[in-house]
Order: sequence, then structure tokens, then C-alpha cells
Amino acid sequence: MKTYTPKLAEIERRWWVVDAKGKVLGRLASEVAQILRGKHKPMFTPHLDTGDFVVVVNADKVQVTGNKLDGKTYFRYSGYIGHEKHIPLRKMQEEHPERVIELAVKGMLPKNNLGRLIRKKLKIYAGPTHPHEAQQPQPLEI
Repeated sequence: MKTYTPKLAEIERRWWVVDAKGKVLGRLASEVAQILRGKHKPMFTPHLDTGDFVVVVNADKVQVTGNKLDGKTYFRYSGYIGHEKHIPLRKMQEEHPERVIELAVKGMLPKNNLGRLIRKKLKIYAGPTHPHEAQQPQPLEI
């Protein structure tokens, strides 16, 4: 018996739109990561990008549980002494709500060239509108 490997021409990509309003951040990110990776398809192959495009709207209305708004921090370091930044989730959600979902999904994808390629298929918007109507995205219930 031989292992089936899909050809690049056989991979069919669909567009999905997800409304993040009232959804819990981690649960939303894990579902979006699975769709981006292609794990919902029978032709899933770990070393190929078989996933779909995902458009997330209302990113500013995503929920978190517990004390994460004040307790969770995002860390950045420039490489220079004393130039590290700790940004609380509350401030990040006010200033860059798209980045909160982007970083949550990024942590659930592979940390290699394939993961960076998959991340390009994620489109996140803070408001309820998006410019991808021409692709006719289907609503995805999470």
C-alpha cells in the first residue's frame, strides 16, 4: 500500500469568514489554526499547505477568560540592553485588536517555513467589514 500525497494542483482552497464577536480567544484561535493548516480535510498532509483562507471580523470584540486582561503580557525585545517591552493584553486589545488574534494563531502553527506560509492566509479585521467579498467566503460557525 502506498501513501497518498496530493499534488499542488489538486488542493482546493476555500474562503471562510469567522465572526469573533463574543468568542473566547484561545478556542477561536485553535479552530482557525486547524482550518488554516487543513486538518479538516481528508487529504491533509503534514508537510504540505492544504489549508483554506480564513477571514476574521470583529476582532476587537473577542473575549478572554479569567484575569488575562491584566495578567497576560506580550513580550518584545529589540536586542539592545534595556529595550524590552511588556505590553498587557488590555492595552494591546485597545490599540491593535487584530494582533491579539494573530499572535494566538501564530503560536498554534508550525515554527518553520511552512508555518510562515500558512500565516499569510489569515486575514483579520477589527470591524465587521472586510474587502474579500469577491472571493465569496462562506460563514464558519465556531
